[in-house]
Amino acid sequence: MKKLLFAAVLFLSVQSAFAQSFSIGPKAGLNISNYTGGDIQSDALVGYHLGGIINYGFGKVFSLQPEVLFSTQGAKVDRNGNKSDFKISYVTVPVMFKFKTNGGFYVEFGPQAGFRTSSDIPDQTINNFAKNLDLAAAGGIGYQSPIGLGVGVRYVAGLSKVGDFTGQNINPDFKNSVIQASLFWAIPLVK
Repeated sequence: MKKLLFAAVLFLSVQSAFAQSFSIGPKAGLNISNYTGGDIQSDALVGYHLGGIINYGFGKVFSLQPEVLFSTQGAKVDRNGNKSDFKISYVTVPVMFKFKTNGGFYVEFGPQAGFRTSSDIPDQTINNFAKNLDLAAAGGIGYQSPIGLGVGVRYVAGLSKVGDFTGQNINPDFKNSVIQASLFWAIPLVK
């Protein structure tokens, strides 16, 4: 255990030595998700995301921000005139490249990997509705104050199919589509 703690402290020390600034902190917000593509008929479903961020700043403009978030996604799927909530929970790992102005406004983009943790699908005749891995691309805008408090809006576009199932009159060739509105606090540790 001591070796693991030492390795973690050493890793953070080395990483922060290369970065001109280093911040960590919490992030939480609202998800509005749906499915795109395929022939699935669905409406948006409201969920949430919660987790943490690490921000490595290189100069005053560019930073790299990996995140780990628990995210609830899905859609209200129309099945023969009845709408049911198809909810899937993921642990998502976005890695965002951020470009910030002197005024604190930023744009960001990057890849995201999502790892399914659970699914709540009302139709028990569909096996393997959601794959274990969901790949996506994300982009967003926001504002971060000088003390690290921030607000942002991000769109996450699925690149991989949500599921691998057959039958049920649904083509499984649909992808996740998520709009996220977030509050975060990137607490500066190294400036």
